[in-house]
Amino acid sequence: MKMLINVPETVVADALRGLAACHPELTVDIENRVIVRRDAPVEGKVALISGGGSGHEPLHGGFVGPGMLDAACPGEVFTSPVPDQMVRAAAAVDSGKGVLFIVKNYTGDVLNFDMAAELAEDEGIQVAKVLVNDDAAVTDSLYTAGRRGTGATLFVEKIAGAAAEEGAPLERVESIARRVNEVSRSFGVALSACSTPAKGGPTFDLPAGELELGVGIHGEPGRERRAMMTSREIADYAVEVVVEDLRPDNPVLLLVNGMGATPQLELYGFAAEVHRALGERQVAVARTLVGNYVTSLDMAGASITLCQVDEYLLRLWDVPVRTAGLRWGA
Repeated sequence: MKMLINVPETVVADALRGLAACHPELTVDIENRVIVRRDAPVEGKVALISGGGSGHEPLHGGFVGPGMLDAACPGEVFTSPVPDQMVRAAAAVDSGKGVLFIVKNYTGDVLNFDMAAELAEDEGIQVAKVLVNDDAAVTDSLYTAGRRGTGATLFVEKIAGAAAEEGAPLERVESIARRVNEVSRSFGVALSACSTPAKGGPTFDLPAGELELGVGIHGEPGRERRAMMTSREIADYAVEVVVEDLRPDNPVLLLVNGMGATPQLELYGFAAEVHRALGERQVAVARTLVGNYVTSLDMAGASITLCQVDEYLLRLWDVPVRTAGLRWGA
């Protein structure tokens, strides 16, 4: 496999050097693997911290900035960050109003964030935690017990981040984050396997002419493999799974997310089919976001995430955000 890297051992550090060079509004500690908004700690503000294995960019480092995260902790590729990273991040961003850890439901992430919370509290930092477990495809996987945390992480970080930016207290920000997770569901499809720098080739075998329905963001197996389907057929399958699980009775936010190697041309065509499928099921779409946001290295494929919203959650979604990977408004 050809990759635009120097050597596998430095791929994360090299990416962090690039992030630091391109985004002076961030403070990037390359050695300790912590990304912090430069104006942190923000007086009177609850701080949001997330993190996870690298390879899902722009999640999470690309979502650090006003209106979203205060810090992110990148691990090695597809590997959880360690507690020391999270404790450093908490110390860097805590204004005295507390810190919310946003944790995707993967065993390593959960264990390390739990340990970090205990260590941070020993240092006098108030910590709350929210687990993201939105994947409707499977209950258990190679990396997790229960539902996997996937695309809803973006909705949780953005909406809770807006509430924190407006000065909501820790208990309120935590409650909003939990609520967003509870009303969100995702489903992913792989058209090809992803390749890690260390392996230098595909991490799993997906024969030509087949796709994986319900794939995880690390390439974990989904519900089934089938012969290649059309965009329309994939949209119908994915929407049916998500709507049946979520059963929305309010409008939804829709994320049509690329897995890393799917071009915008295909994603927007797929988005059209998802809108059609939702319309046929009388599900109203309030906002749509299309692009590569929660990726799996160079995997071809896409996922959809629905988040059921009321007027309050929709208003928080629309609040301006300014990060490397997501920005709108003033």
